[in-house]
Amino acid sequence: MTGRVFLLRHGETEWSVSGKHTGRTDVPLTDRGRERAVAAGRLGVRLLEGAPALVLSSPRSRARVTAELAGLTVDRTDERLAEWDYGDCEGRTTPEIRETVPGWTVWTHPCPGGETAEEVGARADAVLADARAAREGGDVVLVGHGHFSRVLLARWIGLPAAEGVRFQMEAASWAVLGDERGVPRIDGVNLAAP
Repeated sequence: MTGRVFLLRHGETEWSVSGKHTGRTDVPLTDRGRERAVAAGRLGVRLLEGAPALVLSSPRSRARVTAELAGLTVDRTDERLAEWDYGDCEGRTTPEIRETVPGWTVWTHPCPGGETAEEVGARADAVLADARAAREGGDVVLVGHGHFSRVLLARWIGLPAAEGVRFQMEAASWAVLGDERGVPRIDGVNLAAP
């Protein structure tokens, strides 16, 4: 029996509330974000089967603080878990970007100076390969970000990175990646404490 892979999205920030694309910028959690991270920890205790074998976190403080408040001990930070690099779209909302690029979404259009969906997908594949190997020891927890977690979900079940658009990951929510007789499946997504 191998463990499952758990994704925990960081808690709320001022930029996540306003809809600003937040990749490289290190924005702290709001008070509500901190409260929701603690609540996510209580839910995580129910979801996980004992102590995780491995906990990896994005190096951004919003992810590391969420992990700490959720009661997780981070084994190491991993730059591959960082959010999508939005390049010139960093700090801008979708409506602002659409003023000059009609119909723009991160899933379908380029981020000048940033990453493509394919590049983000390759990063996700590398993280998932390591997580799969670590599952032999038990559950693995990956603490990160919204868009990147959605790419992880898509890649886990063999979909292109851009198909992450089909999943929701609210701030301080969990997703659970499992398998059935070796076939990857999603056991839960956007799980949040009440």
